[in-house]
Amino acid sequence: QVQLVESGGGLVQAGDSLRLSCAASGRTFSSYAMGWFRQAPGKEREFVAAISGSGGNTYYADSVKGRFTISRDNAKNTVYLQMNSLKPEDTAVYYCAAGPRLEVVFVWYDYWGQGTQVTVSS
Repeated sequence: QVQLVESGGGLVQAGDSLRLSCAASGRTFSSYAMGWFRQAPGKEREFVAAISGSGGNTYYADSVKGRFTISRDNAKNTVYLQMNSLKPEDTAVYYCAAGPRLEVVFVWYDYWGQGTQVTVSS
């Protein structure tokens, strides 16, 4: 099993940057692909970015390409989401998730963190 805890969210201004972290427990962290999703109030959960277990493959939603970067440090059991040039529409609760492979659909992920709030003011 994998337990995930996100951190790094906060209130920032448009154009600012944040780095989210997702700390994982469990001895098989590198076996899991990791994804970041976000959910705004009244909206469905939205895919943001994902990374393969080895870190060799990444995938991004069109809305964040060129602005966000997902990475992982398997030695530290941690996944990161570097968010640059933040926009008000990025405001959401951000969740990290672990699954068997790189996917963009939330149902394929088996483990979820509690979420961290990101608020971007205009």
